[in-house]
Amino acid sequence: MSQVLDLPQPYLLFLGDTTEKGYAKTAFGLRDWARDRCVGEWASAGATVTTDLPRLTPKEARARGARALVIGVANTGGVIGDSWIPSLVEALESGLDLISGMHAKLGNVPQLKAAAERLGRRLIDVRTPPKNIPIATGAKRSGKRLLTVGTDCAVGKKYTALALARAFAERGLDTDFRATGQTGILIAGGGMPMDAVVADFEAGAAEMLTPAARAQHWDVIEGQGSLFHPAYAAVSLGLLHGSQPDVIVVCHDIDRKEMLGHPGYLLPDVFDTIDLNLRLGRRTNAAIRCAGVSLNTSKLDSSDAARLLEAESARLGMPVADPMRPGAALEKLVDKCLA
Repeated sequence: MSQVLDLPQPYLLFLGDTTEKGYAKTAFGLRDWARDRCVGEWASAGATVTTDLPRLTPKEARARGARALVIGVANTGGVIGDSWIPSLVEALESGLDLISGMHAKLGNVPQLKAAAERLGRRLIDVRTPPKNIPIATGAKRSGKRLLTVGTDCAVGKKYTALALARAFAERGLDTDFRATGQTGILIAGGGMPMDAVVADFEAGAAEMLTPAARAQHWDVIEGQGSLFHPAYAAVSLGLLHGSQPDVIVVCHDIDRKEMLGHPGYLLPDVFDTIDLNLRLGRRTNAAIRCAGVSLNTSKLDSSDAARLLEAESARLGMPVADPMRPGAALEKLVDKCLA
């Protein structure tokens, strides 16, 4: 099984010096899906992104009950910026543990390691795979599985998986959300950090995350990256093969033209994304199918969003919904997932 974490809560969310909202997806994910565990936000000089939570210093957050500062940034390469270190040391000195989902390990930063040892504070890295992950077998497992896939990074795969898992549960279905990235793991309290797994073991890690289950049980799996991504396609393919999804839902940002952080690489067409995921997914599940498409319409008002979702559904010939907008469109997508 995947790892289960014992994390000190509630959290103060740290935004670093982030100026691109897409790189603060950990902070936004926790705000939207674990709001009761977030007391506020804090940032370094130069940050322009905000979650609209109360802006608190670590000392103020500790006085309000916070037990840990979570690095709410998921930047390219997962690095801990030098400019963050004074802020992180201040959090430790204010009585907070540090939690990070970055590739860089907190304990490898000398200033943080020394401060944590001096103060008796914990440095917790959630992007650490469990030991002894097996090589994938490709053997068919019982139970039902849904995987969210994307045309790019940060297009709503986690939000869509969480929303669908909640919708399934509301219909009385036996359902588990399976987290595969740092934010999902922080929300769920456990999971498998797929992009930190050695490539040969990616599919095995996905099998481990989604074990055999009762015939009517649903695992709703958070997708990672994109099969079209010039840097991250490997983790997407390993997750696709190992999770053996019966159903995929494609996540897309209709306003995005180029890959996030990779100018010059255009986003693939939704039809091409469906086709490639189904062709490669059939390697381990011949019955794989696409139930529909998830779009982020947060920039639109409700009436414009409804018109866009309806138009895209007609154009694509399948359900199209925004998972953050409950209503008829989302219900149609859920129906198709379960059909």
